[in-house]
Amino acid sequence: MSTTARKLRVGIVGGGFMGQVHGRSALVAGADVVGAVGSSPERAEAAAGATGAARGFATLDELLAADIDVVHVCTPNNTHLPVTLQALEAGKHVICEKPLATSAKDASGLLAAATEAGAVATVPFVYRYHPMVRELRTRIAEGEAGQVTSLHGSYLQDWLAGENDQNWRVDDEAGGPSRAFADIGSHWCDLTEFVTGDRITEISAQLRTIRATRGGAVVRTEDLASAQFRTAAGVIGTVVVSQVAAGRKNRLYLEVSGTESSFGFDQEDPDRLWVGRRAASQLLTRDPETLSPPAARVNRLPAGHAQGYQDAFDSFVADTYAAVRDDDHPDGLPDFAAGARSARLVDAVLRSAAADGAWTTVENH
Repeated sequence: MSTTARKLRVGIVGGGFMGQVHGRSALVAGADVVGAVGSSPERAEAAAGATGAARGFATLDELLAADIDVVHVCTPNNTHLPVTLQALEAGKHVICEKPLATSAKDASGLLAAATEAGAVATVPFVYRYHPMVRELRTRIAEGEAGQVTSLHGSYLQDWLAGENDQNWRVDDEAGGPSRAFADIGSHWCDLTEFVTGDRITEISAQLRTIRATRGGAVVRTEDLASAQFRTAAGVIGTVVVSQVAAGRKNRLYLEVSGTESSFGFDQEDPDRLWVGRRAASQLLTRDPETLSPPAARVNRLPAGHAQGYQDAFDSFVADTYAAVRDDDHPDGLPDFAAGARSARLVDAVLRSAAADGAWTTVENH
């Protein structure tokens, strides 16, 4: 039966926090969550309960043999490559958590595999789906900033600040060679390139590990990173990324400075957009009555009702499903090309840091 004539049927691989987020968004989008796979056969039913799936499947093979259209890959980073390849080979569309893969080579391989399969394949860079981000993007595209002169900001968290704080992402075998930058710096870079339409071409980066050991194990991934960069248009920029910044829970901040106007977006206050001008500055509030059409398209709630992360995730999943049903690509949908692009940025950061911050070119492909 054509996917345009019935509800989409989806499966979720992974029953942790992100599996739960994906499951909620799938249900909000009206999909049937047919099943879920846990970290072991014994965890199958727990994964189903966490994600809202109808049942648990003992193995990925069993899930892929079921009548499903889309697979959500919400497993540790080092499993993204084999799980996603298996899903694509089974003829499924895929939403894969970021980073798409733990190396630029593997991410490019997944992009090629998805293209060859003709599959809809997306990566949840969901901060693109805040209406005020779309408002910012629209205003820059319309020239309101004048000449963009600099880009700066940060992505700060504190969930790994304690000496005993632990997570599978800390292990470079499971999480990959970069942690802080691949996990959250990737979001900042994607958002920056998305709103400006300009690409980072060269990076000078530093990495630092604050907690050399956690739980008795040596830590080989970074707790924080800083980078300066140049873009294709000649804009200069800086970013600081940290998972050990006490008091900061999930603060992604981006400021775009221009000759006519500057803009500031704070993910912890996503319903507002600061607009700065020489004569006066203003704080724009999300209001569907005044938003530009691109921003209004991803608006979900009336003005005054806070719209946040889960709403952005819901919009991303809804756009992915629309692409599956309608064979269309909604504006701003982050696909595997965005995931591969992010992996190349992370690769440039790692190469630069290994060379004591030497300016390093971001590979195009």
